[in-house]
Amino acid sequence: MTTRSRDRLEACLSRIADPNGEGSRAMLKVYADLARAAADAADARAKLGMSLSPLDGRIVSIKDLFDVAGETTTAGSKLLRGMAPAASEAPAIARLRAAGAVIIGKTNMTEFAFSGVGINPHYGTPGNPADRSRIPGGSSSGGAVAVADGMSEITIGSDTGGSTRIPAAMCGIVGWKPSQYRVPTKGAFPLSYALDSIGPMATSVADCALADAVMAGEAPAVPVPAPLAGLRLGIAKGPLLDGLEAAVSDSFEAALAALSKAGVRFSDEPLEALADLAVVNAKGGFAATEAFYIHQAWMDSKATEFDPFVRGRIERGRNVSAADYIFMQRRRAELIKAMDLRLADLDALILPTTPIVAPKIADLAHDEEAFTKANTLLLRNTSVANFFDLCAISLPLPKGLRKGDLNVGLMLVARNGHDQRLLRIAGAVEALLGGPHR
Repeated sequence: MTTRSRDRLEACLSRIADPNGEGSRAMLKVYADLARAAADAADARAKLGMSLSPLDGRIVSIKDLFDVAGETTTAGSKLLRGMAPAASEAPAIARLRAAGAVIIGKTNMTEFAFSGVGINPHYGTPGNPADRSRIPGGSSSGGAVAVADGMSEITIGSDTGGSTRIPAAMCGIVGWKPSQYRVPTKGAFPLSYALDSIGPMATSVADCALADAVMAGEAPAVPVPAPLAGLRLGIAKGPLLDGLEAAVSDSFEAALAALSKAGVRFSDEPLEALADLAVVNAKGGFAATEAFYIHQAWMDSKATEFDPFVRGRIERGRNVSAADYIFMQRRRAELIKAMDLRLADLDALILPTTPIVAPKIADLAHDEEAFTKANTLLLRNTSVANFFDLCAISLPLPKGLRKGDLNVGLMLVARNGHDQRLLRIAGAVEALLGGPHR
């Protein structure tokens, strides 16, 4: 990799502009001139032996739901295009810019971030890097494709039920969901106040850790990999391992075998609290309930302008009562405490990021039943970390362990606030299984 930020930026811009590539679908806005100025400034600092941070000069894309001062935030929708421009930048993005990151543009996403599939009928759907006929995963779809295709080095997404980890798994890169409290969600168009988190995707754990630290207002440093020998990982038995596609099951077993050989200790963890999660979500769920509150006026006056599959998911929140919502809040708080206690003797949980590989876009784009089935499966494993307020990361399984040509993600999940420990574990697992994605 060239050390000059401007050279790397031009390579990214060239990939975005490639008419045979996914740039027109992955990137909704490109800040070419501003990015060139930022890259030149980073190179000038480097020439003088100065650096604002380890991210100085790195090429970063941001999801279309983040506020940029003077610009309307559209969140993957056409409904917002006439809204007033943002008065200020989202704090997470402002921190990246202050650290010297070169913001190259805004990436495509599921409308209003409300699905794990990544299809967008308004702006097009970027194709999966392993097979362009397949979904990229969502909701941070464009960002994952941008990183995998070399249009940016790091991308920033949101994660409400898996929206950084699902596309990372589908596209063969690393996706990180921090403990929610660490990174401010202000200036990010909300899906669910209870569940939204802000996290990066990149080709390595190290880059995710650096971006995460900057956005959290912490000193950025590459985490030292944790020793694998003696590590205690819980295998999330039960519904989270049910119905795995053969490519996922075989790849997961191969990863467990490699980790076992390195001295990792495994235990079966049934996670009884998952049954309680289902009871809470049966009341309507936080995402649908809070999304309906956010979008109610448009749902009543501009319903036909929504992606119909997104509209259907938001509509599920219409009839959730105040009593139901309060029940969901109070029961979730109890379950978060119970899960934290349940995980206290483990270093992390380990499970496939998604139980399926990427379906074909054509099979889902116009078939609501097929879309809903795929979306439910894609979100099944990842949404646990959001509900129980945990931190989690998806790592790409390399071709040597992967069964088939499509990407498969391996997910590690840890207790709230144990982010740095989890990143150290992830770095060690990444190194053992084949190192950063190339």
